[in-house]
Amino acid sequence: MFFKSSLFSLATLAALVSAAYVPSSTSSATAPEACPSATKFKFFGVNESGAEFGNQNIPGILGTDYTWPSPSSIDFFTDKGFNTFRIPFQLERLSPPATGLTGAFDSTYLGGLQTIVDFITGKGAFAVIEPHNFMIYNGAQITSTSDFGTWWQNLATIFKDNANVIFDVINEPHDMPASTVFDLNQAAVNGIRASGATSQLILVEGTSWTGAWTWTTSGNGDVFGNISDPNDNIAIEMHQYLDSDGSGTSETCVSPTIGAERLQAATDWLKAHNLKGFLGELGAGSNDVCISAVQGALCAMQQSDVWIGALWWAAGPWWGDYFQSIEPPSGPSLSQILPQALEPFL
Repeated sequence: MFFKSSLFSLATLAALVSAAYVPSSTSSATAPEACPSATKFKFFGVNESGAEFGNQNIPGILGTDYTWPSPSSIDFFTDKGFNTFRIPFQLERLSPPATGLTGAFDSTYLGGLQTIVDFITGKGAFAVIEPHNFMIYNGAQITSTSDFGTWWQNLATIFKDNANVIFDVINEPHDMPASTVFDLNQAAVNGIRASGATSQLILVEGTSWTGAWTWTTSGNGDVFGNISDPNDNIAIEMHQYLDSDGSGTSETCVSPTIGAERLQAATDWLKAHNLKGFLGELGAGSNDVCISAVQGALCAMQQSDVWIGALWWAAGPWWGDYFQSIEPPSGPSLSQILPQALEPFL
C-alpha cells in the first residue's frame, strides 16, 4: 500500500476511544446468497499492524515508535471465525544495519515476533510473517539474491517446525524491474526450503506494489509464471484497493463493481498459469458503494477457485481514526465493513 509508511509518525496515531463495538443494524445476509457456487477461502483474516510503525526511527523504542499486535484483537477475530493474521515487521529492527542482512538477528525484536506468532498459531490460526520493506533495506534497494536468500533461510530456520507459519517474502516491491523482483523472490523461496521448512506456505509479491489490477501490465505477468517451489506450496500475493488510483488513501470507491473488475485480469492470469492467488491486502471505505465493491471482489474470488486467501487492511492497536481500521473495539470500519463485507464470506 503506497501511503502506509507516511502514517508511522506517532503524531498521526490517535488513541482508541473506549466505545464498545456495536454491529451495524444493516444485515449483510444477502452477500453470500448472491454468491452461488462459492468455495470458502482457506485463509481469511486481517493485517495486524504495529511492529512496522515508526520506520523513521531505527531501531526505535517499543511502546513509543512501534508496538506488537494485541492478543485481545486476535481473540476477537478468531472468535468470529477468522483464521489468518499478517504480521508486518521492520527489516532493520530484526537485522540491524550494523551487521547487515546476513548477520545475527536482534534477539529482543525477534522475541516479540515469536511471541505474537506463538499466540496466533497456538489458537490454531495462521501467522503470516512479512518484512514490510518494499524490497528496501537501510535506505537502498535489495539487489543481492545471495544475501536475501540467506536472510530468509536464517529466519525460516527459526519457524520451520511451526506448520501454521506462512512466509511472505517482502511487502510491495516497487520501482524495480519485475525480473529483478522475481529473482529475489525465487532466492527467498530457495532459502526457505533449504532451511528445512517444508510444510509452510510461501507467498511471493511482484513489483509495482504487487497490485492485482496492474499484474499483467507491470511485467509481473511475464516472469512470475516461472516461480518454482520444490514443495509445490506457493501462492502469488497481490494487493488491491478500490479508490480511483488504487492507493487506499480515499474513502470513495470507483463503483459498486470495481472490486471484481480490478481482479479479473489477475484471476485469468492465475488460471492460465495454474497458480494460486492470495490477496494480502484489501481495503476500501466504509460506505454502501465500497461495501458492495468489497462483496463483489470476495465473491468473484471465491467463485474463481484460484484465490486461496484474503486479508483486510487493517487492524492494529495504533491506527486510531484511520478509515479502514477494524481494530476492536472501535475501529472506524468495524461496525460496517466487518459484518457486511467480511463476515458473510467466512
